Amino acid sequence: MPFAHITGWGMSVPETILTNDDLSKMVDTNDEWIRDRTGIRERHIVHDEDQTTASLAVEASLKALQVANLRPTDIDLIICSTSTPEHIFPATACLVQDRIGATKAGAFDLLAACSGFIYAINMAAQSIRSRSIQNALVIGSETLSRFVNWQDRNTCILFGDGAGAFVLQASEMPGGVLSAVMHSDGSGGDLLILQGGGSKYPATEATLQAGKHFIEMDGKEVFRFATRVMAQATREVLDDSGIGLDELNWIIPHQANIRIIEAAARGLKLPLERFIVNLERYGNTSTASIPIATVEALEDGRLQPGHKIVFVGFGAGLTWGALAAEWTGPLPSERKVYPRRYRLWARIRSFLRRVVRFVEGVIWGRGS
Repeated sequence: MPFAHITGWGMSVPETILTNDDLSKMVDTNDEWIRDRTGIRERHIVHDEDQTTASLAVEASLKALQVANLRPTDIDLIICSTSTPEHIFPATACLVQDRIGATKAGAFDLLAACSGFIYAINMAAQSIRSRSIQNALVIGSETLSRFVNWQDRNTCILFGDGAGAFVLQASEMPGGVLSAVMHSDGSGGDLLILQGGGSKYPATEATLQAGKHFIEMDGKEVFRFATRVMAQATREVLDDSGIGLDELNWIIPHQANIRIIEAAARGLKLPLERFIVNLERYGNTSTASIPIATVEALEDGRLQPGHKIVFVGFGAGLTWGALAAEWTGPLPSERKVYPRRYRLWARIRSFLRRVVRFVEGVIWGRGS
């Protein structure tokens, strides 16, 4: 049975930064109040229509493919975990597939809120271990700022935009993804919810006036839930993988709130220094938070090949989960590839396919 290794990684965030001081001019809050309760100092937000969940995902994906030294045409499966897709359909993953030129890849979106990236890595790893595929691209991408009520200080201070991506590849070398656990509790679905835009509350003048298209959260209940499950899921996945807590090099948690991460550290009896934390500069980017934190840990040298790590997160649903892995990095390769060069051909291919469909429509339309 092959092992599923994480061989490539990349991230993308908008250039525009919204600081706590900026927010204090919009709602009744201040920098000290936000940092004390969340640990967040600033967040990145999209600023124009050209920046979308898909565009951030494409940029992160190309960086991940570059690190893995893999062509887009080598990808067999794309999973995009997102709570803020471009559309209800088509899947954002399909838009990414077209834009990067992943001509052989199946593609779908996965919705498990902030736990989604862990779920998606597990799905990709299981597909590799079952020999269904060889190479997968897993993305977490969000533009949460477009669903935030900027008059609600309880939620607008929390969220930011960004994307992160991993490449997973099959190898007979031991390591990579070792174990994962996934859980849900729909009885808490109303604690963190975006009501509008689905089949129950399609967009109408009434839903817009009622604010149903904004994120709503019961902060106290979500906090209690999160502080309970973070340590629990970590212990569970360590037991499943056979890794002892003393063998663990890093925990990379969902970056939601520093108090939640501190509570998890206390629950595991570990120093906070064993956790990768960067929410001060990004806020809660939902599915993108774990890969963004991982990329930064790799770039500054903290995360090294051979390290044993746990990803752990929680989110709306309610959902939560954890994944244990032994970090290896890129697999050996005989040639250097340049994934960005495929973007031009992807655009040409996409245009030609649209032309062919138009011509076919004209031809077949004549006979109808």
